[in-house]
Amino acid sequence: MRIIPAIDIIDGKCVRLTKGDYATKKIYNKNPLEIAKEFEANGIQYLHLVDLDGAKSGKIVNYKILEQISENTNLKIDFGGGLKTNTDLEIAFNSGANQITGGSVAVKNPELFQEWISRYGSKIILGADVHDEKIAVSGWQETSDLEVLPFIEKYQKFGIKNIICTDISKDGMLEGPSFSLYKKILEAFPAVNLIASGGVSCFEELPKLQLLGCEGVIIGKAIYEEKISLEQLQNFITNAI
Repeated sequence: MRIIPAIDIIDGKCVRLTKGDYATKKIYNKNPLEIAKEFEANGIQYLHLVDLDGAKSGKIVNYKILEQISENTNLKIDFGGGLKTNTDLEIAFNSGANQITGGSVAVKNPELFQEWISRYGSKIILGADVHDEKIAVSGWQETSDLEVLPFIEKYQKFGIKNIICTDISKDGMLEGPSFSLYKKILEAFPAVNLIASGGVSCFEELPKLQLLGCEGVIIGKAIYEEKISLEQLQNFITNAI
């Protein structure tokens, strides 16, 4: 199971939110590159980089941060937030993203998202962000009527392999991930690479997610609040090799 720390960006700074609420913003570092380098120095190979300004405004904003991190580390970066057009996508890839995550665009412009899957294949990740198992969009400011399982099924038919599923009610709460939701998804779609996101609170939850069959786990606040140490993550990665 891949360990994927998260860096969320507002105004060029590394922040975390609680349940996606922008009013709960807490700044952890004014230099995201510094954080990324620290991750890499501790054996981390992957990074989930989210442009929260982009997610709110509906267009890519913090691509310069992506560029900085990609030019100064060897981290494999998946980037999301505000990617709504082919131009946004090109900017993200040209700025160093290895993969991009599309959530809102998959709901609001499915034809375009299907084109991206056809053109870029595994470089495209489906962002299935849920609240009460309904898909949420626009930086989690809106909840759609789409149920998560049919949503995933639709895009699996178009060839999507990689899915990040965030239970918004768990995100930033440090109360544990949504094990039951991930179990339900993996039972329904055993062939997908499911990346769990939201709620990770302690190291002991990681082997449980691995046993469920999650391909990766995104960890945010638990790292920044020192509930999980980078040394623990390094040991987990080393033992998995």
